[in-house]
Amino acid sequence: MTTQPYFYQFLEPISKELALVARELENSIFTSPRMMLTHARVFVENILQQVIRTENLNEEPRANLKDRIDLLNFNGYLTPEIRDALHHVRQIGNQAAHDSRVFRYSEALLSWEAVYKIVSWYLEVYGPVTLKVPEYQDPSPRAEQSFEMSEIEVRLKALEELLTLAGKNEQQETVLTETAATIDYPKESVGLPGYTTIRTISYRGRQLEIPYFLRDAFLLPQRFAKSETFLIRLGAEQQARIMSELPSNLEGLHKHVKRFSEKNDETFFEELQTYIEEEKTRRQLTLERPGELFFFYKADHIIVTEELSKISLTAAEFSGIPGLLRQLNEDDIVTVGQLPKELVILAKYANVGIGTVEKLFEQLKEKQHREVVC
Repeated sequence: MTTQPYFYQFLEPISKELALVARELENSIFTSPRMMLTHARVFVENILQQVIRTENLNEEPRANLKDRIDLLNFNGYLTPEIRDALHHVRQIGNQAAHDSRVFRYSEALLSWEAVYKIVSWYLEVYGPVTLKVPEYQDPSPRAEQSFEMSEIEVRLKALEELLTLAGKNEQQETVLTETAATIDYPKESVGLPGYTTIRTISYRGRQLEIPYFLRDAFLLPQRFAKSETFLIRLGAEQQARIMSELPSNLEGLHKHVKRFSEKNDETFFEELQTYIEEEKTRRQLTLERPGELFFFYKADHIIVTEELSKISLTAAEFSGIPGLLRQLNEDDIVTVGQLPKELVILAKYANVGIGTVEKLFEQLKEKQHREVVC
């Protein structure tokens, strides 16, 4: 098995670890700009620590990246260009660690260019004389297949049916236009992977289109507030646990369990419609912000920054939910970053209702807002 080449491969003879960190930075530029910006700080800080050790400079035990830049700059080891490059990586990296805004590929590329200047300076001053630094080059996005093969097949069959219908009619353009309208792909997501309608589910003349990415979605009962008990009972009978287990018509679904009625079928159909729309919104969010981490609660969400993830799950940080905090800690869930992305799951704990989960979510939102303001 051969490894894929990467730009900073030439660093391996000097520091295998530094080279591999650089490789991950390169790979994350187009998958998660936030991740690249956040971890570029660690990369350049490691270089500065090596310089400080080489020059036998004394630094404070708790020195951070800014302190190290200032130390080297004060002692005359940095040119203005390298000092500015270091501060650029530091400042944009700090923003990525705290701010929940969208970070652009262009910002990651600027940081990548600044990292190149820093690496070049480091090798020219402290590296082997025989080592030649390659010319700078922008990284390229990895070519990857957007659609799964089975989804492509579904899309092709739909198009082939349109062409067949068109071929049987002299007014070809009219038939193509009219028939295409019957497929009714979501307007906001035409052409996006995962949105192809894979099947339909009906109830008394109404229909729901199930997109490909939800074909085998787990139907978490807590996501269906009015149908939670209904779904738990159906699950015990090995019914309605995942989307693909649902019948094409929900009429009579209640007959699989006792003491439920047609009203439960109707309510579940309506909540299923809401669930599908929420999932489409969530998927669109993850496509627009690749590599980001989220907490979801009903139709709302929170961006999980590095600083937010480090907050301890204690009564000092979160008020009014001692029972939930205690049970989380007993399960070794002690920081925000260890929480499940689907927060309604937390309602599984003893004496923890959806109101308690909502309190946690609102306090997380407040902490996120304070990060952005600061």
